[in-house]
Amino acid sequence: MSDPGADTVLVVDFGAQYAQLIARRVREAHVRSEIVSRDITAEEVRRRRPVGIVLSGGPASVYADDAYRIDPAILDLGVPVLGICYGHQLLADLAGGVVENTGTAEYGKTPLEVTGDSVLFSDLPRQQEVWMSHRDLVAEAPPGFEVVASSPGAPVAAMENRQRGLFGVQFHPEVAHTPRGNEILRNFLYDVCGARPTWTSHSIIESQVEKIRAQVGDARVICGLSGGVDSAVAAALVHEAVGDQLTCIFVDHGLLRADEAEQVEETFRGHFDVDLIHVKAADRFLEKLAGVTDPEQKRKIIGETFIRVFEETAREVGDARFLVQGTLYPDVIESGSGTAATIKTHHNVGGLPEDMELELVEPLRDLFKDEVRVIGEELGLPPEIVWRQPFPGPGLAVRIIGEVTRERLDVLRAADKIVVEEIRRAGLYRDIWQAFAVLPAVRTVGVQGDGRTYAYPIVVRAVTSEDAMTADWARLPYEVLEAMSSRIINEVPQVNRVAYDISSKPPATIEWE
Repeated sequence: MSDPGADTVLVVDFGAQYAQLIARRVREAHVRSEIVSRDITAEEVRRRRPVGIVLSGGPASVYADDAYRIDPAILDLGVPVLGICYGHQLLADLAGGVVENTGTAEYGKTPLEVTGDSVLFSDLPRQQEVWMSHRDLVAEAPPGFEVVASSPGAPVAAMENRQRGLFGVQFHPEVAHTPRGNEILRNFLYDVCGARPTWTSHSIIESQVEKIRAQVGDARVICGLSGGVDSAVAAALVHEAVGDQLTCIFVDHGLLRADEAEQVEETFRGHFDVDLIHVKAADRFLEKLAGVTDPEQKRKIIGETFIRVFEETAREVGDARFLVQGTLYPDVIESGSGTAATIKTHHNVGGLPEDMELELVEPLRDLFKDEVRVIGEELGLPPEIVWRQPFPGPGLAVRIIGEVTRERLDVLRAADKIVVEEIRRAGLYRDIWQAFAVLPAVRTVGVQGDGRTYAYPIVVRAVTSEDAMTADWARLPYEVLEAMSSRIINEVPQVNRVAYDISSKPPATIEWE
């Protein structure tokens, strides 16, 4: 996302998901952040004109043969640098310090003592708790650096060279387990970098509206409206920019939750002053998915079929040239970009066909889910849209483990509706990132009414998360789980067993496929 008027901090990604979390924390301080590859050159940094640079954590050792490095000239640009964990060790190594493995590791909550006059710890307690996760450590600070904090296992837990604007901390200020971490980051952002807290929902809307107008001009635009928060906010932003040049297309691919098509019609015709075309394409999608069991193939089929339906509909509404998508930053990361591995191909990123006729407009591509919700509220969207739990673009197809059939879709819809109803009844809907049902396409033996059954199992999945990059399984009360299980088995005849998924992400993903 480009916003030339906003002060920007570059977060250099060293291969762990710490970079995404750091970027979010910087944005929470109302400073624009941008994640960049470790391969970025000093000249590229100079052209971007950041007010600060953060070197993220990572899994490697700085003295390994294949260690991740950066262009050392970056440290001489006069741009303040903060190294975190691996970034702290790399900074020390590049500046002439000593990094080694002493055989002593620190993991988890660790006491920290501030030992010197410090900018990073300004107005903070001399004794505090931080979150450590390291085996290597900085044994000697580089020349010109002052050691300003230590811990039992890290004699150089924090160091500063104010003259050069170089700072390093061994711990992770970006995680919630470091209670004063946000204050440490803000001291760097505000007092060291001089960043202005101008990255707000209002500024994001303004910059995106300007960008959309520049891209689209006076051309016709269509938006793939799913009913979820991402596509809704994307549609609202584009409508704010180009008004009646926008036509929203709701494709009912037959993979939606119970009563969803009717809810989308009712909600969006009432809240959007735009054309809404409802395309009923369930037969077409199911025919394409017949016999397909591989999850990546499912996603690619659904992604391509979506685009073909949009292209055909676009020709019917005046040869639209642009397609709006609610793609988010985690979608891009998980589909493989920069230093990140491909976790799974999102249908709206890696699943898109190469020969598309439409040019994409993706106003949310560099935003996290929490930022999207705030923007939705700023745009005046109703709470039932803004706070709706995420739903994958491929829909129930990636919650059926095996071939997608009408029968299995009916079973899963009925079970999923019960899961959501019980979560709402317990008052937990806003506390949980996602809660849903999964249908493995296998049969299990059961007994009902003194007779043998051979029916489907249902797996209930509920997780808590901030941005879907990581997630923990939700500790639902036993009575809620009992109500779900009892209702599903009694109300969905094709099911005789209910299980609860207690896997976190990582190592699992939120969706099963």
